[in-house]
Amino acid sequence: MLALGLTLFGVSVAMLVIADLGLASWDAFHQGVAKQSGLSQGAATIGTSLSVLLLWIPLGQKPGIGTLANAFVVGLVVDAVLVLTPDVGNDLTRWVLLIAGVLLNGVATGMYIGAGLGPGPRDGLMTGIAKRGHSVRMVRTCIEIVVLTIGWLLGGTVGVGTVLFAIAIGPLAHLTIPWFTSRNDRRLVTAGDR
Repeated sequence: MLALGLTLFGVSVAMLVIADLGLASWDAFHQGVAKQSGLSQGAATIGTSLSVLLLWIPLGQKPGIGTLANAFVVGLVVDAVLVLTPDVGNDLTRWVLLIAGVLLNGVATGMYIGAGLGPGPRDGLMTGIAKRGHSVRMVRTCIEIVVLTIGWLLGGTVGVGTVLFAIAIGPLAHLTIPWFTSRNDRRLVTAGDR
Protein backbone atom coordinates (compact mmCIF):
# COMPACT_ATOMS: atom_id res chain seq x y z
CA MET A 1 0.00 0.00 0.00
CA LEU A 2 2.89 2.36 0.77
CA ALA A 3 4.50 1.77 -2.64
CA LEU A 4 1.22 2.20 -4.50
CA GLY A 5 0.33 5.31 -2.50
CA LEU A 6 3.69 6.97 -3.17
CA THR A 7 3.53 6.04 -6.85
CA LEU A 8 0.04 7.50 -7.21
CA PHE A 9 1.17 10.57 -5.28
CA GLY A 10 3.96 11.11 -7.82
CA VAL A 11 1.51 10.60 -10.70
CA SER A 12 -0.88 13.16 -9.17
CA VAL A 13 1.88 15.75 -8.80
CA ALA A 14 2.90 15.22 -12.43
CA MET A 15 -0.74 15.65 -13.50
CA LEU A 16 -0.84 19.03 -11.77
CA VAL A 17 2.46 20.07 -13.37
CA ILE A 18 1.14 19.09 -16.82
CA ALA A 19 -2.17 20.92 -16.21
CA ASP A 20 -0.13 24.09 -15.56
CA LEU A 21 -2.95 25.76 -13.63
CA GLY A 22 -1.20 26.00 -10.26
CA LEU A 23 0.60 23.63 -7.92
CA ALA A 24 0.47 22.77 -4.25
CA SER A 25 2.85 24.92 -2.22
CA TRP A 26 5.70 22.39 -1.92
CA ASP A 27 5.40 21.45 -5.59
CA ALA A 28 5.55 25.11 -6.61
CA PHE A 29 8.69 25.30 -4.48
CA HIS A 30 10.16 22.20 -6.18
CA GLN A 31 9.33 23.63 -9.59
CA GLY A 32 10.93 26.96 -8.71
CA VAL A 33 14.08 25.20 -7.50
CA ALA A 34 14.11 23.12 -10.69
CA LYS A 35 13.80 26.20 -12.90
CA GLN A 36 16.58 28.05 -11.10
CA SER A 37 18.96 25.10 -10.79
CA GLY A 38 18.44 23.25 -14.06
CA LEU A 39 17.36 20.12 -12.17
CA SER A 40 14.29 18.15 -13.19
CA GLN A 41 11.11 18.55 -11.13
CA GLY A 42 11.65 15.10 -9.63
CA ALA A 43 15.30 15.73 -8.77
CA ALA A 44 14.32 18.99 -7.07
CA THR A 45 11.66 17.07 -5.11
CA ILE A 46 14.20 14.46 -3.99
CA GLY A 47 16.80 17.10 -3.11
CA THR A 48 14.26 19.04 -1.08
CA SER A 49 13.15 15.86 0.71
CA LEU A 50 16.71 15.04 1.72
CA SER A 51 17.34 18.62 2.84
CA VAL A 52 14.17 18.62 4.94
CA LEU A 53 15.24 15.32 6.53
CA LEU A 54 18.40 17.06 7.74
CA LEU A 55 16.14 19.50 9.60
CA TRP A 56 14.70 16.51 11.48
CA ILE A 57 17.99 15.99 13.33
CA PRO A 58 17.73 18.96 15.74
CA LEU A 59 14.01 18.25 16.12
CA GLY A 60 14.66 14.69 17.28
CA GLN A 61 12.45 13.17 14.57
CA LYS A 62 13.15 9.59 13.47
CA PRO A 63 12.36 8.48 9.91
CA GLY A 64 10.59 5.25 9.08
CA ILE A 65 10.84 3.16 5.92
CA GLY A 66 7.90 5.15 4.55
CA THR A 67 9.78 8.39 5.15
CA LEU A 68 12.80 7.23 3.19
CA ALA A 69 10.66 5.72 0.42
CA ASN A 70 8.73 8.99 0.16
CA ALA A 71 11.98 10.94 -0.21
CA PHE A 72 12.88 9.03 -3.38
CA VAL A 73 9.82 7.39 -4.96
CA VAL A 74 7.68 10.50 -5.45
CA GLY A 75 10.41 12.40 -7.31
CA LEU A 76 11.32 9.43 -9.50
CA VAL A 77 7.67 8.90 -10.46
CA VAL A 78 7.13 12.61 -11.17
CA ASP A 79 10.06 12.64 -13.59
CA ALA A 80 8.98 9.38 -15.28
CA VAL A 81 5.44 10.64 -15.87
CA LEU A 82 6.63 14.04 -17.12
CA VAL A 83 9.03 12.39 -19.59
CA LEU A 84 6.38 9.99 -20.89
CA THR A 85 3.51 12.50 -21.17
CA PRO A 86 3.20 14.95 -24.05
CA ASP A 87 2.34 18.60 -23.43
CA VAL A 88 -1.36 19.35 -23.23
CA GLY A 89 -2.65 22.44 -25.01
CA ASN A 90 -6.38 21.85 -24.68
CA ASP A 91 -7.94 23.83 -21.80
CA LEU A 92 -10.57 21.17 -21.07
CA THR A 93 -7.87 18.50 -20.76
CA ARG A 94 -5.86 20.74 -18.43
CA TRP A 95 -8.89 21.23 -16.15
CA VAL A 96 -9.61 17.48 -16.14
CA LEU A 97 -5.96 16.82 -15.22
CA LEU A 98 -6.14 19.41 -12.44
CA ILE A 99 -9.30 18.02 -10.84
CA ALA A 100 -8.28 14.38 -11.30
CA GLY A 101 -4.81 15.18 -9.96
CA VAL A 102 -6.19 16.74 -6.78
CA LEU A 103 -8.56 13.82 -6.21
CA LEU A 104 -5.82 11.26 -6.89
CA ASN A 105 -3.51 13.11 -4.51
CA GLY A 106 -6.13 12.81 -1.77
CA VAL A 107 -6.42 9.05 -2.28
CA ALA A 108 -2.63 8.62 -2.51
CA THR A 109 -2.18 10.62 0.70
CA GLY A 110 -4.63 8.33 2.48
CA MET A 111 -2.75 5.27 1.22
CA TYR A 112 0.78 6.25 2.18
CA ILE A 113 -0.20 7.75 5.54
CA GLY A 114 -2.57 4.84 6.21
CA ALA A 115 0.31 2.40 5.68
CA GLY A 116 1.71 3.75 8.98
CA LEU A 117 5.37 3.32 8.00
CA GLY A 118 6.56 6.84 8.76
CA PRO A 119 5.54 10.37 7.80
CA GLY A 120 6.79 12.08 4.68
CA PRO A 121 9.77 14.41 5.16
CA ARG A 122 7.61 17.54 5.08
CA ASP A 123 4.98 16.16 7.47
CA GLY A 124 7.69 15.11 9.92
CA LEU A 125 9.12 18.63 9.82
CA MET A 126 5.70 20.00 10.72
CA THR A 127 5.09 17.55 13.57
CA GLY A 128 8.64 17.98 14.88
CA ILE A 129 8.21 21.76 15.13
CA ALA A 130 4.71 21.37 16.59
CA LYS A 131 6.07 19.09 19.35
CA ARG A 132 8.02 22.06 20.64
CA GLY A 133 4.81 23.65 21.88
CA HIS A 134 3.30 25.14 18.74
CA SER A 135 -0.09 24.55 17.15
CA VAL A 136 0.00 22.08 14.24
CA ARG A 137 -2.38 24.36 12.36
CA MET A 138 -0.11 27.39 12.82
CA VAL A 139 3.08 25.49 12.00
CA ARG A 140 1.58 23.92 8.87
CA THR A 141 0.14 27.23 7.70
CA CYS A 142 3.43 29.08 8.21
CA ILE A 143 5.46 26.41 6.42
CA GLU A 144 3.02 26.31 3.49
CA ILE A 145 3.01 30.11 3.12
CA VAL A 146 6.80 30.32 3.26
CA VAL A 147 7.47 27.55 0.72
CA LEU A 148 4.70 28.80 -1.60
CA THR A 149 6.10 32.33 -1.54
CA ILE A 150 9.65 31.14 -2.19
CA GLY A 151 8.42 28.81 -4.92
CA TRP A 152 6.49 31.61 -6.61
CA LEU A 153 9.49 33.95 -6.41
CA LEU A 154 11.65 31.23 -7.98
CA GLY A 155 9.18 30.78 -10.86
CA GLY A 156 6.92 27.99 -9.61
CA THR A 157 3.38 27.87 -11.01
CA VAL A 158 0.83 29.44 -8.67
CA GLY A 159 -2.77 29.78 -9.77
CA VAL A 160 -6.28 28.45 -9.45
CA GLY A 161 -4.91 24.92 -8.98
CA THR A 162 -2.99 26.12 -5.93
CA VAL A 163 -6.19 27.41 -4.37
CA LEU A 164 -8.19 24.30 -5.32
CA PHE A 165 -5.52 22.03 -3.85
CA ALA A 166 -5.33 24.07 -0.63
CA ILE A 167 -9.11 23.93 -0.16
CA ALA A 168 -9.60 20.29 -1.16
CA ILE A 169 -6.63 18.35 0.23
CA GLY A 170 -7.57 18.61 3.92
CA PRO A 171 -11.11 17.25 3.48
CA LEU A 172 -9.89 14.60 1.01
CA ALA A 173 -7.17 13.38 3.39
CA HIS A 174 -9.66 13.44 6.27
CA LEU A 175 -11.88 11.13 4.23
CA THR A 176 -9.25 8.81 2.74
CA ILE A 177 -6.80 8.25 5.61
CA PRO A 178 -9.33 6.19 7.61
CA TRP A 179 -10.10 4.12 4.48
CA PHE A 180 -6.52 2.89 4.37
CA THR A 181 -5.68 2.79 8.08
CA SER A 182 -5.78 -0.47 10.04
CA ARG A 183 -8.59 -0.87 12.57
CA ASN A 184 -6.29 -0.23 15.59
CA ASP A 185 -4.65 2.80 14.00
CA ARG A 186 -8.05 4.13 12.87
CA ARG A 187 -8.99 4.85 16.49
CA LEU A 188 -5.95 7.10 16.75
CA VAL A 189 -6.82 8.93 13.50
CA THR A 190 -10.45 9.57 14.46
CA ALA A 191 -9.54 10.46 18.06
CA GLY A 192 -7.72 13.49 16.68
CA ASP A 193 -11.02 14.80 15.32
CA ARG A 194 -12.44 15.41 18.77
